[in-house]
Amino acid sequence: MRLSTRGRYAVMALVELAARTAEDAGLDDSHACSAEQLGKCRPVSLTEIATAQHLSVAYLEQIFARLRRAGLVASARGAGGGYRLGRPACEIPIGTIIEAVDEPISATRCDGDAPGCLAGTPCRTHDLWHELGEQIRLFLNHLSLADVVTGQVLGRAMPPARAREKQP
Repeated sequence: MRLSTRGRYAVMALVELAARTAEDAGLDDSHACSAEQLGKCRPVSLTEIATAQHLSVAYLEQIFARLRRAGLVASARGAGGGYRLGRPACEIPIGTIIEAVDEPISATRCDGDAPGCLAGTPCRTHDLWHELGEQIRLFLNHLSLADVVTGQVLGRAMPPARAREKQP
């Protein structure tokens, strides 16, 4: 799968932002989706996020510009400024974060909508890698930022329903 540093860093940074948002607001897991609480939380600086996650501030600036344009974060200017989540963590799928920073979720080696990976023809394993990419995309789109923050990721991968029905 092609998932570059930008996609991974975007997810890491938003998990850190969401965790700090929940901590600052004194929210427990059951209230982590409160839209009302978002505006009351203090903005988190990119320096805080970069330090906590061992990331480059300059790179995070580029990533957060894309996340802001996608409405996933909101910026607060001035002294004590920084970023807040643009909507509740439970309403932000991980796949949306990755797509917001222009990361394709793909496991094939084909470029974009190209007809195939071998001089314009699909290789014999093309459909396998394409379906793997679809499974990854589905998994990430059904996993929220809140799920990651609250540690509810393990055990979420499930075989496709149709595949289970076809098994003897």
